[in-house]
Amino acid sequence: MSLIIDSLHSHIAEKDVLKGISLTVQPGEIHAIMGPNGSGKSTLAYTLAGHPAYEVDTVKSRVELDGENLMELSPDERAKQGVFLAFQYPTEIPGVSVQNFLRALWEARFGPLKDNPEKSFDSVLAFRRYLQAEAEKLGVAPELLQRNLNEGFSGGERKRVEILQMSLFKPRYAILDETDSGLDIDAIRIVAEGAKHIVETHDTGVLLITHYQRILQFIEPDFVHVLVNGQIVKSGEKELAQELENTGYEPYLTQ
Repeated sequence: MSLIIDSLHSHIAEKDVLKGISLTVQPGEIHAIMGPNGSGKSTLAYTLAGHPAYEVDTVKSRVELDGENLMELSPDERAKQGVFLAFQYPTEIPGVSVQNFLRALWEARFGPLKDNPEKSFDSVLAFRRYLQAEAEKLGVAPELLQRNLNEGFSGGERKRVEILQMSLFKPRYAILDETDSGLDIDAIRIVAEGAKHIVETHDTGVLLITHYQRILQFIEPDFVHVLVNGQIVKSGEKELAQELENTGYEPYLTQ
């Protein structure tokens, strides 16, 4: 039961971006991916999620999700298998309330609200009570559930709602693409604590993509990987993040 990335090569518009990335994420593990701008961090996230603009060299590359070839699945099939992508800049969806969006998300993952195999809810009202309880745990203001998704939200509100999506989705593996981008220290702490809660509750494996160490003060990674020019040039434990904070990426740019 793991996410295995073996010699992943990916390109966009005929430009090679990922040049042989290999790592394995076990359930409940947190792997931080750090690197300078343009190193391929977001390309890794979008490639794993199945973004059609990113093409994979299927001869050289192998990505397996619990033994199944992830590269053969469409983006929605990957999501149904439990792959969750948190975007760096969550999109506004005018006219769709947060609670209606989250209900649609839940049904896409688990089946019709009343008729799914687990019989989790017997009414829409029961789901909304569950949603409100989850929102309270993660510091999402109740009034946000009534508003259109991300419309007029602050950066912190967008990221908290996205962590709420992640909690409802119960992912097997989550990819957090610079989820700390644009957040103040209090919002980073709340988002990190929400992510930790999901890891502990659902045994979710996480790829946490970030430029900085600050979010790692609140969500300690099991492993840290330095990504430069489409390749992992060094891996280590959480102390590696502090080393990067002290030295920057310069020592790795000349390797």
